[in-house]
Amino acid sequence: METVNLLKEVNKITELYTYKKIGLLNGNVLSIVQVENRTLDFHVHENSDELFYVIEGGFHLETEEKKTKVNTGELIIVPKGLKHRPVVNELTKFLMIELSGTLNKENSGDQYEE
Repeated sequence: METVNLLKEVNKITELYTYKKIGLLNGNVLSIVQVENRTLDFHVHENSDELFYVIEGGFHLETEEKKTKVNTGELIIVPKGLKHRPVVNELTKFLMIELSGTLNKENSGDQYEE
């Protein structure tokens, strides 16, 4: 059992779009990543909700029906089965939590490594 400082850990990542796994929780993977100027294709996670927590920065979470702004210190949970995409313009540092196997190269912009 160890404490994790999210900001310190995400600041250790030297490249954009590189996911770093920082923990496992009941079958869920906790990953941190830095993203800038990226819009992924719309996609769906059929078997898992997905949580985005903004450590620093901000982004829009877009669905077919609306676009929601998420700022530093805020989180948003995307229910499983909902078509969505993150729209990131400014440098944003995330904690993401989802069921193991949910993120893959196809829905992460080809940057996720198992």
